[in-house]
Amino acid sequence: MLILGISAYYHDSAAALVCDGRIAAASQEERFSRKKHDARFPRSAVAYCLREAGKDLAAVDYVVFYDKPLVKFERLLETYLSFAPRGFGSFTASMPIWLKEKLFLKTTLHAELSALAHCSEDVLPPLLFCEHHKSHAASAFFPSPFRTAAVLCIDGVGEWATTSAWLGNGRLLEPLWELHFPHSLGLLYSAFTAYAGFKVNSGEYKLMGLAPYGRPIYEAAIREHLIDIKQDGTFRLNMEYFNYCTGLTMTNEKFHRLFGGAPRQPETAITQRDMDVAASIQSVTEDVVLRLTRGLQKETQSERLCLAGGVALNCVANGKVIRDARFRDVWVQPAAGDAGGALGAALAAWHIHLRQERHVEQPDAMKGAFLGPKFDNDEVRSQLQSLGVVYRELSDGDLMPRVAMLLASENVIGWFQGRMEFGPRALGSRSILGDPRSPRMQSNMNKKIKYRESFRPFAPAVLAEKVSEYFDLDRPSPYMLLVADIGKGQRITGSSEENSVTGLERLSFVRSTLPAITHVDYSARIQTVHRETNPRFHQLIEAFFELTGCAVLVNTSFNVRGEPIVCTPSEAYRCFMRTEMDYLVIGNFLLAKTDQTVSSADGESWTNEFPLD
Repeated sequence: MLILGISAYYHDSAAALVCDGRIAAASQEERFSRKKHDARFPRSAVAYCLREAGKDLAAVDYVVFYDKPLVKFERLLETYLSFAPRGFGSFTASMPIWLKEKLFLKTTLHAELSALAHCSEDVLPPLLFCEHHKSHAASAFFPSPFRTAAVLCIDGVGEWATTSAWLGNGRLLEPLWELHFPHSLGLLYSAFTAYAGFKVNSGEYKLMGLAPYGRPIYEAAIREHLIDIKQDGTFRLNMEYFNYCTGLTMTNEKFHRLFGGAPRQPETAITQRDMDVAASIQSVTEDVVLRLTRGLQKETQSERLCLAGGVALNCVANGKVIRDARFRDVWVQPAAGDAGGALGAALAAWHIHLRQERHVEQPDAMKGAFLGPKFDNDEVRSQLQSLGVVYRELSDGDLMPRVAMLLASENVIGWFQGRMEFGPRALGSRSILGDPRSPRMQSNMNKKIKYRESFRPFAPAVLAEKVSEYFDLDRPSPYMLLVADIGKGQRITGSSEENSVTGLERLSFVRSTLPAITHVDYSARIQTVHRETNPRFHQLIEAFFELTGCAVLVNTSFNVRGEPIVCTPSEAYRCFMRTEMDYLVIGNFLLAKTDQTVSSADGESWTNEFPLD
């Protein structure tokens, strides 16, 4: 039986296909449309999922949408009425799109699916709707390696729920409790994201990365004025400081006065206040998450926890939950945001609606999150030849040591292999790689490759069997969703000069034997690389280890700022030529920048194509 899950019309639209309860394919629409966080109907993602399974829409038994738009519309109307006459401008701005598309979403979906399948609506598969937080909970629990587990979902808002707790057991998900809009940890964090000058639903990870540069001097003000946190982690926000219920912005003048001024304008200099604000809200967020997980463990007595929702992408908070040790095991859905809702909706239909038993898989059912398109060597060769590319084709035996040697010489390498990742992280399939031992690598990759803010850290990819030799981590982290400290054996003690500087000046000091992946607080967002789920990437890191004695690489996503992660070989080549990457590896093909001609690449600047994120 085939079940197609869809998320769309808010942000990060996606499609996922489940075949007899097992995940066959999943991808975000942005990877095909090249529009980051694309919210439109995922036409290309649906087409890919069906193509991957060798099926057409007529073979699908159910299509499932990841939330219930009528309930969401009810929430919008009640909110506007509650705050009337304030919010009339926001109401009039949002109503046309609701009346045109979202309110009659069943009709809209039928029309899109009919156009995709070139068929009339009366032959389409039955269409189901799953509650937003149930989709999140299903995406967290059903692919997890646990037969029973507590489940916690934290995001901005679905229909009404902003935080929800569940108990998973076999094929069942029992709802325990939920917090309702407008009281939302995700929206609170997004408000500070906007205040710091970053884009909501895009820049939250920048705020998290900025936090270690600051001091949490505003934490007391946040607790006193903005949020009332109970002992069990439940909370209420003081809406006098926020504008998202009634206006088109997240914060208001009262919020701005509390923190000493107007929001930072995008692309302007980052000040110490911005860093301190980031540190303060990050500290509050971690406290709320820890209280919620502790309360949930006490309530359920479960030894295992599953996490989803956008806040589950806050890997610093996840790391704190691990170290808190209330739960023996924690599993985070790699596509924890709205894109993962497509997968959760499909799995909920299979296990809950159709009452099909669940088969627990190890290490989990996500297949390493490698659920997107792949290209064999013949397809790659054809695309490269059509672009007039100069390349060398090498066997694995020659390719891996050659690439390891290039990395050890401080070259930056685009790495394109196998099936594309599902979720926001590049995990060694669509990655840009570097030598973590280089003190210049972090700055060079930010400025010359990613064209992004200098403060942003890079993640280490480490052989799973050697993770504890480099980091204070005693478990797998295959999806780059846990932050842990650099091991003491790798650290370099700070000088008195380093201890006297603040802010972004702290970037200039070397803190460990792996400076390119060591954040200013001695932390790292870790990806463990496993032979079973990503054998080629594992093989490359092994070759680098044999050459250098270091079992770690810098791993960042294969894109420039504002661009979705590349999907096809042609897109990889275009990104390669638009940046200062030195080499590109696609399958078994090695390309050197010095061998290419300018005329063989799309000469248009990436800044003209992709808006800044």
